[in-house]
Amino acid sequence: MLPAAVLLTLGLAPGARAQSLVLPPDTQRVSVEQFRARFVADTAYTRAHYVKTEYDIPMRDGAKLHTVVYAPRDAGRGSYPILLNRTPYSAGPYGPDHYRLRVNPNGFLLREGYIFAIQDVRGRYLSEGTFEDVRPQLAGKAGKTAIDESTDTFDTIEYLLKKGPKNNGRVGQLGISYPGFYTTVGLLSRHPALKASSPQAPVTDWFWDDDHHNGAYFLTGAMGFWNNFGQPRPQPTAHYPDGPQMKTPDGYAFYQQLGPLKNINEQYFHGQYKHWNDIVAHPNYDAFWQARNPRPHLHGLKAAVLVVGGFNDAEDLFGTLNTYQTIEKQNPGLSNRFVMGPWVHGGWSGSPGEMVGNVAYGPSPSLWYQQNIEAPFFKSYLKDVQPGAAIASLPEATVFEGGTNRWRTFDAWPPKQAQAKTLYFRQAGGLSFSPPTTGANERRRADVNFEFDQFVSDPAHPVPYTEATAPSMTREYMTDDQRFASRRPDVLTYQTAPLEEDMTLAGPIQALLQVATTGTDADWVVKIIDVYPDDTPDNPRTAPGVHLGGYQQMVRSEVMRGRFRDSFSQPKAFVANEVTAVPFTVQDVLHTFRKGHRLMVQVQSTWFPLVDLNPQTYVPNIYEASETDFKAQTHKLYHNPGHASQLVVKVLPPQ
Repeated sequence: MLPAAVLLTLGLAPGARAQSLVLPPDTQRVSVEQFRARFVADTAYTRAHYVKTEYDIPMRDGAKLHTVVYAPRDAGRGSYPILLNRTPYSAGPYGPDHYRLRVNPNGFLLREGYIFAIQDVRGRYLSEGTFEDVRPQLAGKAGKTAIDESTDTFDTIEYLLKKGPKNNGRVGQLGISYPGFYTTVGLLSRHPALKASSPQAPVTDWFWDDDHHNGAYFLTGAMGFWNNFGQPRPQPTAHYPDGPQMKTPDGYAFYQQLGPLKNINEQYFHGQYKHWNDIVAHPNYDAFWQARNPRPHLHGLKAAVLVVGGFNDAEDLFGTLNTYQTIEKQNPGLSNRFVMGPWVHGGWSGSPGEMVGNVAYGPSPSLWYQQNIEAPFFKSYLKDVQPGAAIASLPEATVFEGGTNRWRTFDAWPPKQAQAKTLYFRQAGGLSFSPPTTGANERRRADVNFEFDQFVSDPAHPVPYTEATAPSMTREYMTDDQRFASRRPDVLTYQTAPLEEDMTLAGPIQALLQVATTGTDADWVVKIIDVYPDDTPDNPRTAPGVHLGGYQQMVRSEVMRGRFRDSFSQPKAFVANEVTAVPFTVQDVLHTFRKGHRLMVQVQSTWFPLVDLNPQTYVPNIYEASETDFKAQTHKLYHNPGHASQLVVKVLPPQ
């Protein structure tokens, strides 16, 4: 069982399932400087206590995958489990005397003692073979030499157990982001020694993760990521050359000057980047993308699972939520736990997690998670005599609640006790749980439209996604103050009256917009915002000049490419000026809008350069659109009884 001190830290008595976790009063706030000091200490500890060995591990088809192993120096006398991380981002530095600064981001795991194995996946860095992005899973695995990422995982585990450092015969796997994908598909190896797996912010389905959101392309990744990562590699190499650079810190200006997406190849990539070429060739959710979705294969799993992510993850929030849900649905009875913190992408490993942009979340959520959930999870399944017994009291879902800044636990996610309620867009910028009326019994005013609101969306003057000047996506945009957007005429703003009591939203939000456009295509962006009271005191830890009085904190946001409203595989144009329903899912939240705050929703059609520009005239492939295809259009959002735009939210009862 967990030690009593740990159970108390978790807010749990043995065998109990608490509903909220309160950090003990002696929990220390950890500054960024202190967190960096821990980083330096971990580096020194690794050199003093671990020995490094490099292996070229043969796969069943003959390709050798380069694997760097750090084993405790007493591994010859002791027996440790293996913790595997498969990555496309380099297992380096290479060479016996060159140690990683961080063998594992969790210092508690480092000191607990594991054999850390880090592998260059097939076709990356010093590994042989051909790399394929999000390699499809084989069906049936016909032939003894047929490979996918699960067979590479199996062969790696088999080799390390027999020919690696002395071990106890148990293996765990973990990885964040792209390595999270390799962790997910590693489960499909079903190797009997694989006892515990933690996909963290895992890349899962690139029509919703990283590259796209609901089919809309996340443009800031084009030059900010693929210019380096997507280059060809004919031979194993320790170094990749730099790709084309933007040569300006102003991403908004750069992408405006770039023009249509087809100019990326013409001006920068010149057809040399396979992944970009694949994106251009497959604008819809066709067989190419469907084959790269591992979720249908996630059944019959044997290892215990811990899925981890952050509510402020701008890259792979979809993957975290849907990996957990899929494993839960397709593997009844499997130990499958879920953790969601207030973090940005991978923030639980690289920062204290106390601040995202100007929003404070309280003392050290990252260290709390590392010490009290991740480290006990792997220790229990990989080291204890009775795997899993010591953490039996850990809840199914441990989720951080924004607004109140506390950890909460649930028997399921989304919480079963959350009740669905409908928020309706109303005239004059209102937002209410009461449905719209015709206004027949109200005194008519010339400045109030009971039918719809409208705005002109002009691709030549798109709404910026942030006030910051940045070359690529800023992770803190997920909590940015949205006052800059609400002041624009091409952003519709709706809000409640000040709340009379706390209101907690938990789980996904279902949007149903009733819209019309003078064009034949359009994007729709929905942002859920917590509006602070005007007398909210400032926080000395925010950026200079930031005032929290009236702050409009973005809590959740999502974009929907309108052409995919009925099918992501078979897009369809809008009929100009015809009222059309656009349904889509806005991803999960756990956030309390405090008494005196307002809940605001903003609706817009451009979000630049985070999302590429929709021409607003239907073309078969936006990646091949020309300058003349982009036109300003007038969009309408309806809020009358016959066409009631709405959000279905899940509300938790007061606790």
